[in-house]
Amino acid sequence: MFEGAAKPLSEAGISEAASNIGVGLPALWAVMTVETKGCGFYADRRPQILFERHIFHRRTNGKFDALNPGISNKVAGGYGANGAFQYERLAEAIALDRKAALESSSWGLGQVMGFNSVDAGFSDVEAMVSAMCDSEDAQLYAMIGFVTKNDLAKYLKKSDWAKFAYFYNGSDFQKNSYDTKLATAFARYSVGPLPSLMVRAAQLYLTFLDRNPGAVDGWFGQKTQKQIIKFQKEAGLETTGQLDPVTIASLEKATLSLGQLPV
Repeated sequence: MFEGAAKPLSEAGISEAASNIGVGLPALWAVMTVETKGCGFYADRRPQILFERHIFHRRTNGKFDALNPGISNKVAGGYGANGAFQYERLAEAIALDRKAALESSSWGLGQVMGFNSVDAGFSDVEAMVSAMCDSEDAQLYAMIGFVTKNDLAKYLKKSDWAKFAYFYNGSDFQKNSYDTKLATAFARYSVGPLPSLMVRAAQLYLTFLDRNPGAVDGWFGQKTQKQIIKFQKEAGLETTGQLDPVTIASLEKATLSLGQLPV
């Protein structure tokens, strides 16, 4: 089911990532924002993914093209809706070849391709996927591992978004304006403030609890405050409408009580 602990990004996790490659936090936030709007999980606690049918075609030598052209095709595309539908497509591919299916999907905050699992710092794709189900820190670790292996930090340091996008997203990066989007996001984060990890964690927990705090973006807006107040009332906490350690701990506990399913 690919559902794990789904722990939110931590201060230690993002600080270590930035330190490991010598890149400022605005650059990391820019990449995460462009790749996944800055959130590595869906509301059902599964990592964000995108299944690539043309990659599955390559990794299985096209032997499933005739059987299921929607899942295995030499032509890229046919993505369909984001979210649960991507896991439906992944499930179809897993029924044909699990390893190739996992390797043909991009995963987590940085949308690291499964076939890059070793470059990302894992023993294999199964280990990478398992880690990504556990936390956004692990998802960021995979992104940083890939950046390090391919010597891409130099482009982030120089704000050379075209070069970074070319090597990170592929030669067709301009079709999706990756370089422009990265530059825009970086400019925004450079003037600050950066997203609050505490607010972001609360938003992620609320999302897992089937509430609607708005985007998981680290900004404390009206939607987030409304759901915080509602949660505090239902949990018997002091109804302040503000985030505090007690509220965060209660949100985390409520999320953990949902249980976990094996990968």
